[in-house]
This record gives sequence, C-alpha cells and structure tokens, in this order.
Amino acid sequence: MESDWHPCQAVLAFSWLFGGVTAVLSPSAAQACFPVMLLLPLLLKATLLHLASGFYHPFHNGFYYNHIMNDNGDEQDKVDYFSGSKLVVEASKDPVYSYNGANVTLPCHYRYEPDQGPKRKIRIKWSKLRDDYTKEQDVMVAIGKTNVAFGDFKGRAHIRQAGETSWHEASLVISDVRLKDDGKYRCEVIDGLEDESDIVDLRLQGIVFPYQPPRGQYRLNFHEAEQACQDQGAILANFNQLFQAWSEGLDWCNAGWLADGTVQYPIRLPRKPCGGVHLAPGIRSYGPRHRHLHRFDAFCFSSALRGEVFYLDRLAGMTLEEAKQSCQDAGAEIARVGQLYSAWKFAGLDRCSAGWLADGSVRYPIVTPRANCGPAEPGVRSFGFPRKGRFGVFCYRER
Repeated sequence: MESDWHPCQAVLAFSWLFGGVTAVLSPSAAQACFPVMLLLPLLLKATLLHLASGFYHPFHNGFYYNHIMNDNGDEQDKVDYFSGSKLVVEASKDPVYSYNGANVTLPCHYRYEPDQGPKRKIRIKWSKLRDDYTKEQDVMVAIGKTNVAFGDFKGRAHIRQAGETSWHEASLVISDVRLKDDGKYRCEVIDGLEDESDIVDLRLQGIVFPYQPPRGQYRLNFHEAEQACQDQGAILANFNQLFQAWSEGLDWCNAGWLADGTVQYPIRLPRKPCGGVHLAPGIRSYGPRHRHLHRFDAFCFSSALRGEVFYLDRLAGMTLEEAKQSCQDAGAEIARVGQLYSAWKFAGLDRCSAGWLADGSVRYPIVTPRANCGPAEPGVRSFGFPRKGRFGVFCYRER
C-alpha cells in the first residue's frame, strides 16, 4: 500500500519526534520542502516551551539561602537559612532636631514576627536622600561587628549599641553634625531576601538669609551661589528650610538659588513687583534653572555656632584691613555673614553699631527694635559693600 504522506510531512514528523534528526530527501523533494524546513527551528522552540510549561515545575522548599559576610577574620562566607518570618523596621516618625557641631542619634529598630529569638547576623544600610531626588548618598553599612562609613561620614557615623528591648538596634549615631547633614535618611535592614526600610528626617536648627555678592543683584550661577554661601559659613538652603523661614516671617522679593537647583523667593506681603497683588502669600518659584547660564541671588542656611561673635571698635573706626587685624590681635577672625545671622538668632546678639564682615559688607544685628536702629522689625541691617568708610568690626572666636 502506498503511503498517503507527502515528503514534507515526513520531515516535520521526524523533526518533531526526534528533535534534530534529518530526513534524507531527493534534490527535487528538498527544493519543494524548503519553505517547510525554514519553520523547523520555530517548531522545535515551541515544543521545548510546551515541555517546560507542562511537565516541569520550579523547585521550592520554603527556605531562602543567603551567603553573608562574617567577622571572624577567616575570610570565609557561611550560609544563613531564613524561614520566612516577617521583618519589621520602624524609625522615628517625628523629625529629629540638632545643630551644627552636635552629636545626634537617628532612631531605627527592627524585629521579626514571630520573634526569631537571638539576634542573627543581618545587614544594616543607611543612606541619605538627595534634595534633587538623584541617587541616594551612601552613609554606612554594618554587618555584624563589621561596619564601614562612606564619604564625609567616615569617622563620624556608627550604629548605636543594642539595649535590653524586644526591638533590635539599627539607630545611626552621627557626631560633629555638619550643615549639609540636614535632610532625610533611609534606614534599611536586609536579611536574606527580606529587605525593609523606613525614613528619618534630620533637621538642623538654623536660619536662612538672602545673599548678594559685592558685584550686585543676580550675579551668581548655581555653582557660584554654592561657593558664596560656603564662604559665609553657610550652605545653600533647601526648600524645607526656606519654607520654615517664610513661616517665621521671611519676606524677600529677590529670587535666589536653592540646593536642588530651583530658584524661588518667599513673600509674606503680596505686592506688584513680587508676583502681583492678587497672589496669595507663599513661596514663589521659577522652577529648575540652568546651573551654568542663569544668574540669581542665593538663599543660604546657617546653624547655631560653636563659638561666639563679638564686636570691637575704635574711636575713629577702622578700615576693612584694620578691622581684620584687630580681630587677629584678639585671638579671633573677622566674622562671616552666616555667623552674624546665627549669633543674632541663637545668641541674641543685639548691637546698634555697624561693623565690617569678612566679605567686605557692613551690617549690624537688632533683636529689640528702637529709635535710630533701623526698621521696626528685628533683623540684621545692611549698609551694603562700602568702598570707603570707617566702622567697627564683628569678630568670631571658637570656644
């Protein structure tokens, strides 16, 4: 009996059954079957996918395995077995307040549900969120007794020692707090495939002040604004700091850079040159600006001081160079603008006598407004950047 199969059908049958066995065909039959033969690789892939989905199942035994570092000094990893308990991480819900030069603890703890008993070797990672929402800044990583701090946090950050509590300790201790430490921090606890985190908000007690260079208004690009604030013992303020200053009464009609690269200004009393009289009070924003090409003023942030600001004078006053020398003779240095603002706000410095500062400006701080001492509101008054004249001087000395 003759077969009813076409030669091309035979090719497909052989290939499907034996996965790669080649049928021998005559040249004419091979030419006729050529379109069908092109489909063979696709048919083979479809068959394998069918087998994988229909007859094979991934292996899972209910446990996770994690190779972790140890601190035994033998450079050997060991395997940690994880049974699936829920990992819970909890940090402070309220902001943590500190100031420049202080030590601060950012509370963070973790536990297991159900309780795992003795503490196991896990990984604790702290990172700082950036104002412009770019990649987080690594602060430190701790595994067992081994911990590493990064960047500016080297030598200043460690995990607090555990106390007697059902929660395991993951709190971060930062010593010698700096202005740029202000911000949000992520506390992350990693145990095998479990990874949980929470956020802590560190806020420095400080003051925001607007700053223009001697060259005049709107002369600073973003990078120059950063440097100008640093030169005055401060840093560029972030939005939260500017908003806090606005809520405390700051009203300034000149736009300035913030740390995230945006340009904004705070208005308490709406008026025509400052966004119009019909806008509600608040923070006016120009949004992000080109950090090299666009030029504005700066909003700087300074915190409480570790030293003191004091005033020196002579009967005939002093030039700027004489003022600098007088501070050096007193074992101090001429004060910077940020230091004067901090002394005014945190130390109650009140002086109705103008004095030189390090940037060549002449200013004086008033806590209690009175006749012949400027406007009716407290603040730091400015005479600008006089090229001539003789004044007293404000000096700064570390305690």
